[in-house]
Amino acid sequence: MRFLAVSCWLLAVGMVLSGCSSSYCWRSKVPEEMRTVSVPTFRNESNVNELGSVATRQLLREFQREGTFGIRQVGGSALEIQGVIKSTSLHMTAYDRRIYGRISASEFSAEVEISVIDKRNRKVLVDNRRYWARTTFTSGQDRSTAMRDASGRLADDLARQVVNDVLNLKW
Repeated sequence: MRFLAVSCWLLAVGMVLSGCSSSYCWRSKVPEEMRTVSVPTFRNESNVNELGSVATRQLLREFQREGTFGIRQVGGSALEIQGVIKSTSLHMTAYDRRIYGRISASEFSAEVEISVIDKRNRKVLVDNRRYWARTTFTSGQDRSTAMRDASGRLADDLARQVVNDVLNLKW
């Protein structure tokens, strides 16, 4: 029984070490000197008020939650993430039959362009990559409040996509 426990433990350690020497590793692949990021407020070309600032806030929160990058002021970081909210769309997905024509559920989506700039080497790492973020929401009496709440979830979806892509850049 003891032999089996020791064998399992050695097998687990071997798997972890061999995984780190190949393609998967517990450490980040981002070089130490590139681990600071700044995010100026996204330009908002959509018809949804304040969506640019909401997307910026959520992206900064996602970088902070993930933990690889330190957040700095614009001009004081190795990387700068620039974004433009190009457009938004709202589609009805369900309506309440009891109240004629009342929309009860909608899908909210946004098209966003993101650029990643290496400020130290003055290179553009990602040039206007398009992202599509989506969320759904239900609306009762107050559709504008429901949509404002949904914009935070929409920005969360975008932030996860952007942070994952920045972490997976070829460093």
